[in-house]
Amino acid sequence: MNEAPLVSIEDVKLQFGPKVVLDGLTIHVAKHDRLVVLGQSGSGKSTLLRLICGILKPTLGSVKFNGQEIPTMSRRQLNQVRSKIGMVYQYSALISSIDVRDNLALPLEELTRKTQGEIERLVDEKLEMVDMTSSKYLMPAELSGGMRKRIGLARALMLDPELILFDEPSAGLDPVISSVIDELIIDLTEKTGATSIIVTHEMDSAFRIATRMAMIYKGKVIAEDTPARFKESTNSVVAQFLSGDTDGPILAN
Repeated sequence: MNEAPLVSIEDVKLQFGPKVVLDGLTIHVAKHDRLVVLGQSGSGKSTLLRLICGILKPTLGSVKFNGQEIPTMSRRQLNQVRSKIGMVYQYSALISSIDVRDNLALPLEELTRKTQGEIERLVDEKLEMVDMTSSKYLMPAELSGGMRKRIGLARALMLDPELILFDEPSAGLDPVISSVIDELIIDLTEKTGATSIIVTHEMDSAFRIATRMAMIYKGKVIAEDTPARFKESTNSVVAQFLSGDTDGPILAN
């Protein structure tokens, strides 16, 4: 018998006034997958992450985490679910007025009853995992782009999440540092056993990280497969998106 998916999204429609962002989107994410979500700018990729976190509610359809329906949860239930989901933001979203240590400690201080000693140990542990132990007392302004990405990842790991959501983790990085972040994502998700969903425009990163890939187009998932099969897709939209060709159905619509 197949294991139930960690994330299950069924026939979701999301509409803001006359604008339809998602239109019958269905996708299932198995435990321990690294699912990379592709699509044009404005296709709803980041919106999908916000639905999973319960920040947005679908107009229609079902969004489940571990079999629990997220849109109907109480605030207390939603906070419990969010404690199992780590989020790595596009621009790290560190609080600029506090140092690295306090940025990492904040989720534990707000959401758990851990002692200061336990919190200190966990901060040190997560910083070591991303090779940033020497940056514990630096301010965010003192960090390079790649360092901020690492600290953002460490913060996402603080509550030992079952699921980690990545919104453009390689944005703004040079190719070498981007590769370093990709390898770190792979290493940490394998070590922790976390499931991950990664939204990215970076094709090299996408194929490096993914165990599965999906593409959103016109509000739906139009293709989902392994990276190897995705590269060989006969879907004309997928093929054009991967090649970057200006000739094809994407610009024709």
